[in-house]
Amino acid sequence: MNTIRLLFIWLAGLSIALAQERPARLPPELTLTVGAVISQTGAHAELAADYLKGLQLWREQMNESGGLLGRRVELRVLDDNSRAVRARELYAELLSDDKVDLLVGPYGSAATLLAAAEAERARRVMVNGAGPAAVVHSRPGRYLFQTAVPYSAYGLGVLPLAATADLRRLFIVARDDVASREMAEATHGAAQNGFVPGEVEVYRPGTVDFAAQVAKARAAKAEAWIAFGDVRDAAEMVKTFKRLDYAPQLFFAAAASHPRFIALLGQDAEFSLGAVDFDPRLGNPEARAFAKAFTVRWTVPPQLAAASGYTAGMVLAAAVRSAGNLDQERLRAALAELELPTVLGAYRVAPENGAQIGFKPEVVQIRKGRLEPGTPLLPYPQWNERALIK
Repeated sequence: MNTIRLLFIWLAGLSIALAQERPARLPPELTLTVGAVISQTGAHAELAADYLKGLQLWREQMNESGGLLGRRVELRVLDDNSRAVRARELYAELLSDDKVDLLVGPYGSAATLLAAAEAERARRVMVNGAGPAAVVHSRPGRYLFQTAVPYSAYGLGVLPLAATADLRRLFIVARDDVASREMAEATHGAAQNGFVPGEVEVYRPGTVDFAAQVAKARAAKAEAWIAFGDVRDAAEMVKTFKRLDYAPQLFFAAAASHPRFIALLGQDAEFSLGAVDFDPRLGNPEARAFAKAFTVRWTVPPQLAAASGYTAGMVLAAAVRSAGNLDQERLRAALAELELPTVLGAYRVAPENGAQIGFKPEVVQIRKGRLEPGTPLLPYPQWNERALIK
């Protein structure tokens, strides 16, 4: 009898010890559901998958640290099949049928624009994690808050560098697509004070000879060439420069930070400036910690889409904690006033429409085959002044 009693006591003590070693788990019924529409099939599925992985990592970390408002965070994700036209009806389904507590926006600007209309109609807060186009926030709205890096921010970092070097005459070129033109127009608008920006020169996709643009830049006595397009466009510009023995005092191409730029040009890529929207090697402590955790979880390093999903979750959680509950008006006020360091930079929005004004891609320069942040070496050297790097 005594032996049996001792056995029960020992087993009880063992159970308590094991329970103390296990992380605290929230009861499954105490959940807080975050709804999102994210492409899992169709043309956007590959990029959107990383966006979802960023959100999933955020959810896992939230639950490991005790959840949100004392409740376990769950994701309810619907697939729009990469068809933006489905976004509004699917968000209506999340709200009416699934009765989700919080909303994160879809992947892509077109889908976000339609989803935002449903959020506004329902007076529900939505975090815009992956809609970078200005049109998404072009109309006054109360419930949409952007955590994506806006297209309009990509050229803003190069203007202070040009001003410091006393380079006032700008030649701004853009590929004929929505993103590139928006980047160029925003840079052109910001350059109205203190610069001579001329008109934005638009070129067709697939352009491989930029001799016509070089002739215009020379005629305008341009001191800084600022370009927006894809990485191959930027490489073809440099090839044209070398062939025509042309070197502006500053050469910036937003896509020059892409690894393929150096692969396409070799040492001719040297001294080019590019824009980095997310690179944990150059980023803040939040970016480095996120990249480490993401790589452990998914076995590959994160790219911008993953960082965008994670940032959307971070900002949403910070706003919920600030509001103290899920009241949508309190949550809206918290998001409007919130200033927060994130993996993409400092979150801050325009109060009139929720557009992101805190994130600014960093300008880097290629030196000895590496992207180097900080003050660049200017002027961009003439072709006969360059020496081979050994």
